[in-house]
Amino acid sequence: MKDVYISSDNIVSPIGLSSEENFTQLSKMISGVKRHENAAMSEEPFYASLFKEDEVFIKAGNTNTYTKFEQLLIASISDALKNSSVDPADKKTILIISSTKGNVSLVETEALSPSLKKRISLQHSAKLVSAYFQFANQPLVISNACISGLLAMITGMRMIHSGQYDHAVIAGADVISKFVLSGFQSFQAISAQPCKPFDESRNGINLGEAAATIVLSSNPAFSKGVKMVAGSVSNDANHISGPSRTGEELYQAIGKAMSDAGLSSADIDLISAHGTATLYNDEMEAKAITLAGLQNVPVNSLKGYYGHTLGAAGLIESIVSIHSLKENLVLPTLGFKHMGVTKPLNVSSSLQQIELKNCLKTASGFGGCNAAILISKQ
Repeated sequence: MKDVYISSDNIVSPIGLSSEENFTQLSKMISGVKRHENAAMSEEPFYASLFKEDEVFIKAGNTNTYTKFEQLLIASISDALKNSSVDPADKKTILIISSTKGNVSLVETEALSPSLKKRISLQHSAKLVSAYFQFANQPLVISNACISGLLAMITGMRMIHSGQYDHAVIAGADVISKFVLSGFQSFQAISAQPCKPFDESRNGINLGEAAATIVLSSNPAFSKGVKMVAGSVSNDANHISGPSRTGEELYQAIGKAMSDAGLSSADIDLISAHGTATLYNDEMEAKAITLAGLQNVPVNSLKGYYGHTLGAAGLIESIVSIHSLKENLVLPTLGFKHMGVTKPLNVSSSLQQIELKNCLKTASGFGGCNAAILISKQ
């Protein structure tokens, strides 16, 4: 089976416009989560990681052609391709777009019509972005709740393993609007304060907007020193919005990924958790990690820095993990002070410089979906 190398990556977020800038800010414990008072989005103040309203992502001449969502994708893909030898025009290159909401915010400002229905289609946005870069192949869209980013990476990896493609450009983005925020508010899932993953006083999530891109390749000459070695998905079928109460199904995804990679619990040096700071998600993840025998491995959540960026979350957190491996640096979990799960974990609460080789990244989402991937230094 072909090895799958990380050729390039990018994060565009409120704390930085490149992966390197983002990682520098994270190592200084700088968060994009701020208090916002915006009546157009919410009657109540809320905490989120949002771009400035006048933020420019691509050349001014294109701002009317592409929505904010599409501009974020273009900006992120542009930077990733600039730092990679992968050619979009190569017929052995596939573009995969990950998102949960896409252009759905347009329903707030435009009358419902056939043209609007087309405009909010994820496939329509994917085709526009693909045409911008002149990709030779039709793009693929992955939209499966909050595991979308990891599932897109797993899909790209499998397409390379199958020999269908040699390279996969995987980009994810989501934008926060009243439509999105009100949905989570209706679940009473939004924290009135900065979120606190795995903490005993956690009470909900913050949302965030961002874009991220990872370029995968089977060509070792394109490698930047890290491989994606395995990935697996599962579904617990517990509830449309509530995760499994046992963690067994996420554990199944973790176990399958570790088995495929030929790794044991003793080989895992870092866990990048989904860590949404909701009562049930963090508890479920703690149980799954314990079932996998990984409770002593350093674990962190990045939601305190970015909020929950939905379709971009898995990609952003994977990229940060890639840079953590390269720098042998475990980032702290912002907001965590006191253990708040029944299966205690080794939650990182301070910056740690330790030797890292293998990282497990997990994610879970509405509808009971779970995903796990493994990335390793060469």
